[in-house]
Amino acid sequence: MRAFESCIAAGGVALFPADTVYGLAADPESEDAVRRLYELKGRPPAQPAAVMFFSRERALAALPELSGRARAAAERLLPGAVTLIVPNPRRRFPLACGPTPARLGLRVPALAGRLAPLAAMPLPVLQSSANPSGGRDARRLGDVHPAIRAGADLELDGGELPGTPSTVVDLTRLDAGGGAEILREGALPRAAVEAAVGAL
Repeated sequence: MRAFESCIAAGGVALFPADTVYGLAADPESEDAVRRLYELKGRPPAQPAAVMFFSRERALAALPELSGRARAAAERLLPGAVTLIVPNPRRRFPLACGPTPARLGLRVPALAGRLAPLAAMPLPVLQSSANPSGGRDARRLGDVHPAIRAGADLELDGGELPGTPSTVVDLTRLDAGGGAEILREGALPRAAVEAAVGAL
């Protein structure tokens, strides 16, 4: 995974396999890299993305202020095919947050089989699915739009992926006594989310 790390550290955009669909990755602190990623997708600049870590431990260490029921829910749900919207009081990773810097999308994929080497990636990435904005998700490298493949600085082939995007779960109201809200049903079943959060 040295090539992946080197690409991100140098401000590049990488095309890579996650546990759901193929994605694009860039340094979440690099305005130029994030702009390139958004331009490749045709994604509106103000639309939030998610920050992906390649282990749960790195994710939680990077967000030490995440506490209470929200942190407990993250510990139960990650890693997995889920994107968590968590409180972001320190306004970390602002390029990923769009117009809502107090909220952050957090992703930690479940890495097994051919994807297991990705767990060695020490850097977080701003990530988005590797499809034109609003287009069909790619489950194979060959499904990725040719213009996106041509614009990426690195391609990683993980074979055929499940093809269903992550479930998006909003945890921002948990610590105020509210519940979790599923914003998009995807690869992680609703029952699994409800079981994890309901057990807190």
